[in-house]
Amino acid sequence: MSRKEYALAITESILLVFLIAMLFYSRLWMMAVLFPLGMKYYERMIRQAEEKGKRRFERQFQDALQSLEAQLNVGYSMENAIKEVQRDLQIMYDRHTLIVREFTYMVRQLNLNVTAEAAWKDFAARVALPEVDTFVTVFSLAKRSGGDSILIIKNAVRQLGDKAEVKREIDTVIAAKKMEFQIMSVIPLGIIGYMRLSFPEFMSGLYRNLPGAAFMSICLGAYIAAWRLGCKIVEIEV
Repeated sequence: MSRKEYALAITESILLVFLIAMLFYSRLWMMAVLFPLGMKYYERMIRQAEEKGKRRFERQFQDALQSLEAQLNVGYSMENAIKEVQRDLQIMYDRHTLIVREFTYMVRQLNLNVTAEAAWKDFAARVALPEVDTFVTVFSLAKRSGGDSILIIKNAVRQLGDKAEVKREIDTVIAAKKMEFQIMSVIPLGIIGYMRLSFPEFMSGLYRNLPGAAFMSICLGAYIAAWRLGCKIVEIEV
């Protein structure tokens, strides 16, 4: 994760706690009481950012595999194909991108006479992605099978590409549902804010007294429960 993503998560968490404290209790000091809620939201934001980074790297890896297949098709050995892929990735992405840095490191290993199989295994251990593990396993088995290893690798690349395409289509549908959920999550807060601005006398009975605070706490609890249920529904593992 980048510093910008951490800063965004912190800012959103503080803003959320501030809004809840003012909308539900009209007390700034309630931010201290609601601090655990802010921490939970912050942790969720971090998980989402990490998952987003993982998905981004998966797409980058698929681009690398497509380039690798093209290099193997023109007759490059695996070692030389990796070097060509690294050059392609430098054109496609910024040099600080994770996939570029990883392939640059693999090229350095190859230049130090590390075998392609060992470089791939080291790469898989660093990134810890199922797709990478699958490809490296197929590559290792193909090297030991004594058959047409290049054909086996190219078939594996195509199958992983088909799987990635299906995942992208599913992610697109889920992303639309997540956007709908985020909009629906903001509506209750918007309604309370609108009521406070438009009908302050009507809403004043819910603040600065114990019964009102208890009622708003019940509303907040119901809102949080509904929000958590919605999160579980839209956060589907593919």
